[in-house]
Amino acid sequence: MPAERMADFRPDAAADVTDVVCPVTFVKALAALDELEDGRILEIRLNDGEAARNVPLSLKDEGHQVLRLTDNGDGTCALLVRKVSACPVE
Repeated sequence: MPAERMADFRPDAAADVTDVVCPVTFVKALAALDELEDGRILEIRLNDGEAARNVPLSLKDEGHQVLRLTDNGDGTCALLVRKVSACPVE
């Protein structure tokens, strides 16, 4: 796959998890990713602070590719994540 510049990422779907607190932010973000096909990009709007620190780390631990975290300047952040499915167990 050719190298992509950060500005080239275009989300295929969006999820807003600003209405909940951790760990539900992670659960809702993961559920939104589950709806996408492999390789698709999800933009997640989340609250700054604990959610902005923990959700990207947790999604990365699940094997997904964290592309960018941007401060929106209004107490929220935009997180871009590419869905990566787990390798099948043989």
